Amino acid sequence: MRRIAFLLIDGFALMSTAAALEPLRAANMFAPTHAYDITLLSSSELHATASVGAMFDARPYHKVQPLFDLIFVVAGGDPARINDPALFAWLRQADRNGAALGGISGGAVILAKAGLLRERRFTVHWHHYKDFDSLPGPWLLERRLFVIDRDRYTCAGGSAPLDMMHALIARDFGGNFAQRISDWFIQTEVRGAEAPQRSSIAARYGPLPLPVETAIELMESHIADPLDQEQVAELSGRSVRQLQRLFREALGRSVMEEYRRIRLETGRELIVSTRVPLAEIAQLTGFATQAHFTDAFRRAYGHPPSTLRRAPAKRPKG
Repeated sequence: MRRIAFLLIDGFALMSTAAALEPLRAANMFAPTHAYDITLLSSSELHATASVGAMFDARPYHKVQPLFDLIFVVAGGDPARINDPALFAWLRQADRNGAALGGISGGAVILAKAGLLRERRFTVHWHHYKDFDSLPGPWLLERRLFVIDRDRYTCAGGSAPLDMMHALIARDFGGNFAQRISDWFIQTEVRGAEAPQRSSIAARYGPLPLPVETAIELMESHIADPLDQEQVAELSGRSVRQLQRLFREALGRSVMEEYRRIRLETGRELIVSTRVPLAEIAQLTGFATQAHFTDAFRRAYGHPPSTLRRAPAKRPKG
């Protein structure tokens, strides 16, 4: 059983919160044992107030030890205005305790202000993109539906938590179980982490067998912490041999060849769109060393990753 807390900042969006909570409730209903233990926390009183005025009974976070497996900060309105040293300290303590941290809608802004998103890929609701222009630091903000980078889970809010929770449940219980939860909510199309900046998996790859599509969804949500071949197969509901055959037939590549291609493409995007050092990009894309990343990149693209970095322009003398 995983212990998950939702820290609801007053003014949080009711829709985003329900889209995150309901799949976990359904997982508890369908799993053979209790899958997720849910705790609601408030930023002040004994209840948290949503943007529409609805109230959730919740425990004040400062009266609770941050001993959870995963903590989501859910925020709407103007999260950039929050400057609460006690809250930031509590979240940093949770990180030191080994908790994974997440942000829903504007929650990533609060995590960033607490210093908990450095060297992590993340996303936030598009309304809050501008907040990062005024926050010091090199941010790896991606304009995607959701981003899972190792121990950080962030999504854009709205209905996006449904898709992120699908990825989380698939990781914990496999794609078939996660699909059962999506069907329960009549979620006829589960969007991948790349949405909406990139088209769906079906649009990018064409029609695919369901186990192959499930495997690709898992790959795209596990970039910095790659799953091994056996994990991908098990969570996709197939044996390694069966999944290899399906990948060869559908894509002409093996499971791990496609996984490496996805990770390298993520690395290439980071190189051209950020100033993050190549050693850190290697880590962010699941390579043990920069040398390993460089060798794989050269084999895939015919040149080393350093060639994509423009040399700084020379200043005129005098």
